[in-house]
This record gives sequence, C-alpha cells and structure tokens, in this order.
Amino acid sequence: MFSEQSFAQNKKSNSLKMNTTEHYTFKLNDKVIRKKVTFKNRYGITLTGDLYQPANGGDNLPALAISGPFGAVKEQSSGLYANQMAARGFIALAFDPSYTGESGGEPRSVASPDINTEDFSAAVDFLGIQRNIDRNKIGIIGICGFGGFALNATAVDKRIKAVATTSMYDMSRVNAKGYYDKVILAERTKILEQLSQQRWKDAEAGKFAYGNSPNPDTLNGNEPQFVKDYFDYYKTDRGFHERSINSNGSWTITNPISFMNMPILTYIKEISPRPILLIAGENAHSKYFSEDAYKSASEPKELIIIPNAVHVDLYDKTDVIPFDKLETFFREHLK
Repeated sequence: MFSEQSFAQNKKSNSLKMNTTEHYTFKLNDKVIRKKVTFKNRYGITLTGDLYQPANGGDNLPALAISGPFGAVKEQSSGLYANQMAARGFIALAFDPSYTGESGGEPRSVASPDINTEDFSAAVDFLGIQRNIDRNKIGIIGICGFGGFALNATAVDKRIKAVATTSMYDMSRVNAKGYYDKVILAERTKILEQLSQQRWKDAEAGKFAYGNSPNPDTLNGNEPQFVKDYFDYYKTDRGFHERSINSNGSWTITNPISFMNMPILTYIKEISPRPILLIAGENAHSKYFSEDAYKSASEPKELIIIPNAVHVDLYDKTDVIPFDKLETFFREHLK
C-alpha cells in the first residue's frame, strides 16, 4: 500500500548527509567477523540482520539475538553490542525489526507489540539451526524499547535461556499512559479518537500518513535533557544513520494504536526460573521502567543501576555499558 520509495519522498530532509552503504556507527572488532543474513518471522516478513562471530571459529557456541533501540537500525546500538559480545566468544545476531531498516514489511516505519516480539523469536529460530551454535544456549538482549519486547518474547518463548535489557522502555505503557503514567482517561480517549479518525483519512488517501520526526533536526535550547541526549546520539556523527527512523524518518501517525491496547509485560513472572538482568542509568529518564519490571518479575532477577549514566549512554559508550557483566551473566546461564 505504501512503498519505500514513497516513504522516502515523505521523509523530512536532514542536513546531515551520509553514504550508508556499509556505514556502521562503530568499528568492527579485529577478533570478529560479520556477515549479512536474512530469515523470516512467523508472519512471513523477511528480516535482515548482521551475524557477528568470533574470528577464531568454534563449535557448539552460545548465541545472542539483539535488537533495539526502538526506531534504530542494526548498524547502530544493536550492532555495537553484537560486536562486543562476539569478541567475548558469543555468536551474536543484530537485526532490523519488521518494517524498518533493511528488513521487509509494508507499510514502512510501523511497529507492533506482537510482531516485534515475534521478531525476537524468529531470530532464535535462525540461530538455533546454525551448525556452530548450541540451540540450548541462546539468550537475547533488548535495548531501549526492544528491552520490553525482549522480556515479552522470553516469557512466551521457552527456548530463550536468559534475557538482558539496557535502558529498557515498556512501549505499550508509555504509549498508553505517557511518561510516569500521567495521561488521564480523558486525554487517552481524545488521543484514541484522533487516531481513529486518522484511519479514515488514510483510507481515503490510499496511503498512510506519517507524523513528525521522533527527534528534531535542530535544538532551541529549552528542551528536556533527555531530548537533548537523543539529539546528541541520533542527529550527530556519533550515531546518525540514514535508515534509522530516529535519525532520519518518522512513524506512521496511527502507529501508537496497538501499543495503547496491548500490554506487553503481562506475563513477565513466567520468565522465571530463567534469569533476567536489567541495566539502567542512574540519571536516565527511563529508569523507572527497569525498576518496575524488576519489581514485577520473579526470581532469579538482577537490577544494575549505572552511576551518573543517562539513557543514551547505554547505546554506545563502551566504557559505561557493563559488557563484562553481560558476558558473566550469559556465560553463567547459557550452559
């Protein structure tokens, strides 16, 4: 109904231009090899990922599926995490979720609490049929909004042996209730009425309308600190990628509908007895999502708060992200 070409015509132009052919926001580790792979999810959508493997090879290796942040692509944070974990002896698959990046799905730039949860399980499908991977040693890492999907996937998919999240967002909760659950019923109802009317506008137009970019192209200086932090990552050379919605695109206007109606952490207790590791920054605006998930989850569980860190510090700052802890966690539980 809405092609990638027509989506590109609807994107806001961005002053920061880059050639994204083989463009990654981090350097590949000398001890790691990377190759592009594709696989299908249960809905028949072809997902594209990068498979990071230890250069010295090995058999029966533990593996990790990694995705996020919400609106990002595999050449950003998830690839950086995969690169780091592969250097530590894991096979790691960083993938673009359905409808985004190099993955398939129409229309472009739409998300789903169900399909994005399924994307993780599809990644586990792929990893489990690789000859050099022990399918009984598969874990997942979810970053930002894909932290919530990672927990949701682990609850339902019993093949996943351990799950870790960093700067976790519950996308259903924040869409349905706003930050810190401050959206009241009257406000929620008004939003849903507007989104419902937008469906008729889209139907009449024969294409989906797109909203504003998640992050502004410029700052005026009086934005909340977390908005400035997002800008510093997504809109600068530090993390910009042309295929990233957060850098250079926008979501469909009706994207929030399913999130406002479908909670994703309902069954978080059913992850037990498999372990959960939640990591958040001390000064992150999103910290409460990890804290509340920790309270709701059953043992074994662990919450690590990184001193002085903000939300986006856990996207790419390798001196802040506790990779040694992630390695220890998965080594202990993927065996």
